[in-house]
Amino acid sequence: MAKRDYYEILGVHRNASETEVKKAYRRLALKYHPDKNPSGDKWSEEKFKEATEAYEVLRDPEKRSHYDRFGHGGERFEGFRETGFGYGAGFGDVVENIFGDFFGGTTNRRTRDQRGADLRYNLEISFEEAALGIETKIRVPRMEKCASCHGSGAKNGTSEISCPSCGGSGYVKFQQGFFSISKPCSSCKGEGRIIKDYCPSCNGAGRIRKERTLAVKIPPGVENGTRLKLSGEGESGNRGGPPGDLFVVISVREHPIFTREGNNIVCEIPISFTQSALGADIEVPTLTGKARMKIPAGTQTNQAFRLKGKGITDIHGFSIGDELVKVIVETPTKLNTRQKELLEEFARISGEDVNPMGKSFFEKVKNLFG
Repeated sequence: MAKRDYYEILGVHRNASETEVKKAYRRLALKYHPDKNPSGDKWSEEKFKEATEAYEVLRDPEKRSHYDRFGHGGERFEGFRETGFGYGAGFGDVVENIFGDFFGGTTNRRTRDQRGADLRYNLEISFEEAALGIETKIRVPRMEKCASCHGSGAKNGTSEISCPSCGGSGYVKFQQGFFSISKPCSSCKGEGRIIKDYCPSCNGAGRIRKERTLAVKIPPGVENGTRLKLSGEGESGNRGGPPGDLFVVISVREHPIFTREGNNIVCEIPISFTQSALGADIEVPTLTGKARMKIPAGTQTNQAFRLKGKGITDIHGFSIGDELVKVIVETPTKLNTRQKELLEEFARISGEDVNPMGKSFFEKVKNLFG
């Protein structure tokens, strides 16, 4: 789906001033902010993110100029941006900036060594892989330090210069009544220095978008929702700042046979009426293959048997769970004439003595009701 025009999202004309853009965003932010919609309204949440993304671009003269010329196809975001791996750390900065400006807070200006955004990667693995562990590879698109300018943003052979608007202080002062007020310089965004000649490889951003292949080791015993932190594998920091982290969030597929209870696994096995009555030696599945298990004579349905050490390794490596095999006795169906005759004869010969559970139950009913 094509992205909506940022001016349309905020409801302002293309010549809107910075103040008009800020007021339009504030109105939408107050309306769709998650704190105003605690019921988990996904539509409001998307509207809030959409408005914040638009404001992040239109509030910045350089980004706005770039957007006016190239539209969405030429976007070059340094802070908030939506990816398949979650939202960058710059998202919170934008919200903090706008509400800080409106309610009297201080401006959260960018620093030259701003830490890179953390990223999230959703990884789906099988039940067996979660139980036994696995090493796999993932491909992560992220912003990395530009190799041409080494993250400075300046063209090779040039360097940043002191901002002429603020004299390198990062702040400008102006008089308002009896007060002298200081605010971040709009020319250098409070950094005190500006780039005169942009690096042609990254267009002055200091970072470029790349896709990196990473090896991820999934330890045995992870559960659905487990987060694995890969330090320093997030996005590159701004202007030489430290990189963010990558969080791999595990999603475990359901298994057709096994279910998990803590570090134990449970498996239901059907057995025949004859096997339950006479006993049997059966083969059962485990996480690592098959195992033999003895069914004693007189086994009842839902009776569980334990296979020691056939469960899941504790994620910290302290212990290994067991496999609980629950047997389900199947009642014969579609009996032929001879089979019916044999069962009827069995019932006549047996009486109640072969059904101790039923006998005990009906004795209790008789004592209760007379």
